[in-house]
Amino acid sequence: MLPNSKGYYGLFGGMFMPETLVASVAALGVEYHKLKPGRRFWDEVREYNKTYAGRATPLYHAKRLSALVGVKVYLKREDLAHTGSHKINNTLGQILLARKLGKKRIIAETGAGQHGVATATAAALFGLECVVYMGSTDVVRQSVNVERMKILGTEVRAVISGTQTLKDAINEALRDWVTNVRSTYYLIGSAIGPHPYPLIVRDFQSVIGNEVKSQIQDAEGRLPDYLLACVGGGSNSIGLFSPFYNDRKVKMVGVEAAGKGLHTGMHSASLTQGKAGVLHGTKTLILQDKDGQIAPAHSIAAGLDYPGVGPEHAFYKASGRAEYVSITDDEAVEAFKLLSRMEGIIPALESSHAVAQLMKMKKRFKPKDIVVVCVSGRGDKDIEVVMNYKARK
Repeated sequence: MLPNSKGYYGLFGGMFMPETLVASVAALGVEYHKLKPGRRFWDEVREYNKTYAGRATPLYHAKRLSALVGVKVYLKREDLAHTGSHKINNTLGQILLARKLGKKRIIAETGAGQHGVATATAAALFGLECVVYMGSTDVVRQSVNVERMKILGTEVRAVISGTQTLKDAINEALRDWVTNVRSTYYLIGSAIGPHPYPLIVRDFQSVIGNEVKSQIQDAEGRLPDYLLACVGGGSNSIGLFSPFYNDRKVKMVGVEAAGKGLHTGMHSASLTQGKAGVLHGTKTLILQDKDGQIAPAHSIAAGLDYPGVGPEHAFYKASGRAEYVSITDDEAVEAFKLLSRMEGIIPALESSHAVAQLMKMKKRFKPKDIVVVCVSGRGDKDIEVVMNYKARK
């Protein structure tokens, strides 16, 4: 069962942290492993997922899209969860963990703003102080989500160092945590970071894949042939993939951001072009320059704009259990428009990468194949980004 007792997924994972944080991260691991086998904690998580987050989210048979692609296409509608994305699954679970640890202050980082909004929402629900770090570039391109966080009572701190995106927001959140570790819980938003965070995020997000398993059996009487999901840090995709890990006939396809093109150096395809290294407390595949320094990442989708990936994805890549491909900004924007017009669903630009890959795989599918695509979030937040992108063309 992944990970092993030291938090490794094959060669990837582990815990690489400053000495001041080791005790706090280790305490989180101890508390989580005490709670994980018990029914009471998970009953509480399920109750909030059902009555507050609105789960189970639908598995929708997209008939017009299916006719276009030539196979049965189902969309897992995480965009219909409360706050508009899958991020609420993880934040509700981790907030309940933080309360068990007696923490009164929550910090988080966000790229697209969806994790920030979900964290601000959960903090408001339980009356906890909340600070969210966000790169200045992302503050501008996701201004609506910034206002949503402020309305919910969260302080948003803009980060002006580095590329002013998600990587730099995580750096600042870690600095805050080092200073305030006794009072503060760091609520990581993706399946990244030191052990046990990738495990915790995967467990809370696996509700996506578990629901798909049940829903597709009800609809089709069998498991799907393909699962498609976007990968930045990788939380929605690992949530969809991991419950199918032992179902070897189900093919998993993770879709990274090729940005302006893999040859340009302006992309976020760490699984496709990264090398092994340590980033934000875990060993994984990372975009690096010739000197081994972290290389800048780029994607039109703020939530994919990260130079690393969760260690479980790195293991899936190395073991061949999942296939990882990449989609450019242009292709993602076309898929954004396509799903909006074909099915009346405006997807997040992150999710649009998975939809674009679906279209590229048309010739690969067999007529009786069943494909599930995870629509990880809604695209309201991206409308201005797409308008500006089209205006520059």
